[in-house]
Amino acid sequence: DVLKLKEHIPSKVKIVSNTDLINLVWNDRPDLPWSLIYKLSKFFAGKNYSDKIKDVRKYLEDNNLDYLVLSSLEDQAWLYNLRANDVNHTPVFLAFSVITSQTVTLFTDFKKVDLVISKYLDENEIQLREYNEIYEYLKTIKEKKIQINFNKANYELYNSLLGKDNVIINKEDPTLLMKAIKNKTEIKNIKLAHERDAVAMVKFMYYLKTNFGKTEMTEISLSNYLEKLRKKNKGYVELSFDTICAFNEHSAMMHYSATMETDAKVEKGGFLLVDSGGHYMEGTTDITRTFALGKVSDIMKTHFTTVLKSVIALDQAVFMKGCSGLNLDILARGPIWKLGIDYKCGTGHGVGYLLSVHEAPNGFRWKVVPERNDSHELVPGMITTDEPGIYLENKYGIRTENELLCVEREANEWGTFYGFETITYCPIDLDAIKPNMLSKEEKEWLNNYHQKVFDIVSPSLTPEEVEWLKEYTKKI
Repeated sequence: DVLKLKEHIPSKVKIVSNTDLINLVWNDRPDLPWSLIYKLSKFFAGKNYSDKIKDVRKYLEDNNLDYLVLSSLEDQAWLYNLRANDVNHTPVFLAFSVITSQTVTLFTDFKKVDLVISKYLDENEIQLREYNEIYEYLKTIKEKKIQINFNKANYELYNSLLGKDNVIINKEDPTLLMKAIKNKTEIKNIKLAHERDAVAMVKFMYYLKTNFGKTEMTEISLSNYLEKLRKKNKGYVELSFDTICAFNEHSAMMHYSATMETDAKVEKGGFLLVDSGGHYMEGTTDITRTFALGKVSDIMKTHFTTVLKSVIALDQAVFMKGCSGLNLDILARGPIWKLGIDYKCGTGHGVGYLLSVHEAPNGFRWKVVPERNDSHELVPGMITTDEPGIYLENKYGIRTENELLCVEREANEWGTFYGFETITYCPIDLDAIKPNMLSKEEKEWLNNYHQKVFDIVSPSLTPEEVEWLKEYTKKI
């Protein structure tokens, strides 16, 4: 906490916050990331900038604020309906913003702004200033009430506001929740993105299942093959994160990344875990499937089926308005905890719209982890992943991940009830399931899910792929 820190610093100690020490010794340091900014039209975003800024200004008015200082890159990209490529796998641009009841000032590198975006900014009365001018600008503000999120701000931003009788409010950016609750257009588009992404995933699964043992495969070669399939999809922008393609003992490492030194051949029996996703103009996807290749043991199938039961339990949740992921996480962990096993991560995270694949403030977790900021109550329009797993060190890992859209189920004399709609469409490998472990209701869920997968994906497949998909979505 910056304020407490200053209280405990001896009076003879001076804090210097406007000097980058690395610059003094790193002579050939690369420039800051640079990419051209592009516009996301209302056709994709569902809401114009002019409407979004009205909501932000309403927040300023309701909270008696003079200024809002935004430094979160995702929040600024969302607010302006602008995207870029300054950060790998997150389509944002380096910027700061200062918002008042009358003005909006965007601080970013002028080279990122072409004539189209310059005109757009002018039309919307967004003042453009150079990126590093933010500090001198803030120093001119006096006797004002200013909100800034310390978790997203560097110390020099804060320091630039001190000593001028300003009231500084450290609070979460109002745009965080606005961004997390997707509008009707965004939801429609996101479902379309998932449908396109599903075609790539199913074609990948077909290739994997029909060529395993016949064609040389490695973790990296399979990751590259899946990326090529995604690139063929209409509206594709880039991967939403580096693909995790992990075979056998590598799959037990939740955030494994194959390198030339660790790249394993996929040639013997076991589990292949593939966690991947794509950014599309229509939205962002994140999906994990674990595939059984060759012979897998009975206990491996038991663990796989237990993870499936966990996925279904959370997917089928009906809960009261006001509940958060803290209330629901036990549904996913319950079947796995019964085996005396746990996974050392959250069960799910929020997903942005052509933004960060990990988006606050919604998530599934059994305890509060402040730095994750994912314990907000669930609201219709939020999208959260459902991804329980079992990871046995040096043996194998299993994760099945779908994205869930929060929806309203009903409102009656008892209150308002919410639930989820699955918007990820890819088979769950029948080769690894023990049907006798599933209840009648769980089998019904799986059969209905697989029928939906077939109906959505099959029109985009070859005749051979359709016949194969029939087998992998058959009723159990």
